[in-house]
Amino acid sequence: MGSIPSSIGNFCNLQYLDLSYNNLNGSLPEIVNGTETCNSKSPLPNLRALYLFNNQLMGKLPNWLGELKHLEELHLYDNQLQGGSIPNPIGNLSNLYNLNLGNNQLSGTLTEQHFWKLSNLEYLDIDSNSFRLDVSSNWTPPFQLRYLFMGSCHIGPAFPAWLQSQKDLLYLDLSNSSISSSIPNWFWNISSNLQYLILSHNQLQGQLLNSNIGEFLPNLYFLSFSGNGIIGTIPDSIGHLTSLEVIDFSSNNLIGSIPSTINNYSSLNVLDLGNNNLSGMIQKLLDQLQQLKSLHLNHNKISGELPSSLRNLTGLDILDLSYNNLSGQIPAWIGTAFPNLVILNLRSNMFSGRLPSLLSNLSSLHVLDLAQNNLMGEIPVTLVELKAMAQDHNMSISSLYDNRSSYRYEERLIVITKGLILEYTRTLSLVVSIDLSDNNLSGEFPEGITKLFGLVILNLSMNHIIGRIPESISKLRQLSSLDLSSNKLFGSIPSSMSLLSSLGYLNLSNNNFSDKIPFIGQMSTFTESTFAGNPNLCGAPLVIKCQDEGTDKSVEDKIDSGFVDKWFYLSIGLGFAMGILVPYFVLAMRRSWCDAYFDFVDKIVKWLLFRKRVTYARNHARRK
Repeated sequence: MGSIPSSIGNFCNLQYLDLSYNNLNGSLPEIVNGTETCNSKSPLPNLRALYLFNNQLMGKLPNWLGELKHLEELHLYDNQLQGGSIPNPIGNLSNLYNLNLGNNQLSGTLTEQHFWKLSNLEYLDIDSNSFRLDVSSNWTPPFQLRYLFMGSCHIGPAFPAWLQSQKDLLYLDLSNSSISSSIPNWFWNISSNLQYLILSHNQLQGQLLNSNIGEFLPNLYFLSFSGNGIIGTIPDSIGHLTSLEVIDFSSNNLIGSIPSTINNYSSLNVLDLGNNNLSGMIQKLLDQLQQLKSLHLNHNKISGELPSSLRNLTGLDILDLSYNNLSGQIPAWIGTAFPNLVILNLRSNMFSGRLPSLLSNLSSLHVLDLAQNNLMGEIPVTLVELKAMAQDHNMSISSLYDNRSSYRYEERLIVITKGLILEYTRTLSLVVSIDLSDNNLSGEFPEGITKLFGLVILNLSMNHIIGRIPESISKLRQLSSLDLSSNKLFGSIPSSMSLLSSLGYLNLSNNNFSDKIPFIGQMSTFTESTFAGNPNLCGAPLVIKCQDEGTDKSVEDKIDSGFVDKWFYLSIGLGFAMGILVPYFVLAMRRSWCDAYFDFVDKIVKWLLFRKRVTYARNHARRK
């Protein structure tokens, strides 16, 4: 930890410096001292590689980095560098072949001068910064890159013409780079060695792929065009890219059906075609993708029933077919075909029939979303056998990625919880959820669900479920969202719910609950809307008072009144006794005090008798 001292310049013979994965902070020294001790009078004259990545370095890049004449590798990624661009002198490092400044907060404009003499540069990563590239349309770079990562840099609006000169590219990432033009035809012939291509989150226009793409890019294994405005159909030529492991065309305007040539991929791990306007039926289009781990066809217009051929995809971890027009029954073989399934999302389709009890065989499942369908019948008691949900600790979803690089496909899932629509990506492992809402399910509340101790979200709303909420609901200590609204539940709300300390959202509205609300503990954090539509409920936070609240008050008043009366009469008795006994004991203690007291009393009595006689004599005289 600590900062890098300016005295680092004293290491005249240093060739490799690796301080990565530490807690270094502060800024890089603006000036390096001690250069006068080196023969060349320049800082670190023999340094070839500088590794300072994965620290907490801040501030600007100093100019002396451009004086390291023999530098071949500069790694400053994953820091907090900010406040400026790349110093112009770095463009003079003719021996530099690896420049990695990714995942910082650098900004500013990059011109041709910044790359003036970088003729040996092969690896350039300035991803996740805010650079703006300003070069002429006919610029020809002095380098031939193999790896180029410029995500989140402003490169557009035109597609960068200078890429046409880069014939050796293996990895290319221009995601979120403000490109709003179409992809030029020359691009598909840019490099027959290209393996990794990401052009996601731009405003790309026109058709998706060149018809001969399979011939031009035979080695491509990671392809992402997600989050653009690409129109048209997915061409059959996509099947010619037989090395593909990841296809992500999500969030575009693609139409038509899924081409049957997609079945050609023997190594495909991820297929994400979600958020488009694709139609047609699944049929047997995907039954040969036995290496497939993640399938996203959500938010399209796909219809028909789930074909039995899908059971061949035995390696699936994630199956998301939500928001389509799929129909028929949910097949029972889903519970046996996918032993590793972590997420099953069939939300908002037209599935009917009963929930298959074999879903309980999905021992790895921790997201089950079957909401907004036409399912009927009772909730299977076998759901208690969902072993992954019965663990009371957070489970992890392993990221899906190709084995040849550290660049991963990021899983994402739309979850409706706490009345909000949320998209989970990096925190997806925190979601343990069952959502069966908005169906026609009936029967009693499934008490077995309370044994799924890892549940974070439970939504059974808008069904016809009857019965009581069991006291054992308090075992769901991880529960943060519970929605049982719009059912036919009755009875008292169990007081044990006050122990659900993680519960942040609760909806029990529109049921037949009765008696007093246990407005204590965590339950005291909820408002009137949580309990609305239950006419037999009473007590806080509702304005309706319970009937026994007035009786209790009357009894309390009577008890208090009787208590006061007893003390009143007791105090009178004590006062009377003290008034008699205290003078008696005082006079009994001293004889002289007693004689004086009674002499005084005799005088008073005699005086009163004398006054009475005088008054009588006067009145008698007046009468005469």
